[in-house]
Amino acid sequence: MNQPVLETKTVKIPSNNLQIAAYLAQPQAPGTYPGVVVLQEIFGVNEHIRDVTERIAKLGYVAIAPALFQRVAPGFETGYTPEDIEIGRKYAWGQTQASELLSDIQAAIDYLKTLPQVKQDGFGCIGFCFGGHVAYLAATLSDITATASFYGAGIPTRSPGGDTPTISHTSEIAGTIYVFFGTNDASIPPDHVAQITTELEKYNISHRVFRYDGADHGFFCDRRASYNPQAAADAWQQVQQLFSSMLTA
Repeated sequence: MNQPVLETKTVKIPSNNLQIAAYLAQPQAPGTYPGVVVLQEIFGVNEHIRDVTERIAKLGYVAIAPALFQRVAPGFETGYTPEDIEIGRKYAWGQTQASELLSDIQAAIDYLKTLPQVKQDGFGCIGFCFGGHVAYLAATLSDITATASFYGAGIPTRSPGGDTPTISHTSEIAGTIYVFFGTNDASIPPDHVAQITTELEKYNISHRVFRYDGADHGFFCDRRASYNPQAAADAWQQVQQLFSSMLTA
């Protein structure tokens, strides 16, 4: 099966008098495609996130990955050493604000709406690690109808910028959300997964919760030592199923 030819580039999107850098990937073939926002780990819009953005575009979407650290560290991109993790965590949890992140994600959606090849409704969102947490927040945006949140730590206990915990916004999720966790993830204890599941059920949110036995934090990233190919392959199939409704809408 031939892979579609993509156009990829870095663009700037306006958000509250700031220009947010974002990686854009889209099929070159004529047509209209649903839009998907890709949310980074603490390591910036690095090679892995660009690869995920391109993989989504190859499925028939226009995908965009905004730089969530634009305000605090423009151009930040790093690897996976302990030092990289330390600085990434500092930016993610010490210097971002939930309201600004939501504003930047909405700005990315609004940018996609200006592209003639993008469908004007039914946007998707996918995030990993820090981006998985932020994706849970982004699911409350009215434009987003399908969200994939991968191993977002701290959802029941905190929020970027120290506001009320992100889980308190569960009732505001209007679309469908899939959440993905590994049972060996020390940063997301089982009771956190249970709390998230309980809240999603309490408010009758369309959702699925996936727990992968033996998978650790970052199991989807093939650049990390914690990569779990079996869990990643199944999760990718689930993401395709989640987003497929936007292709037929």
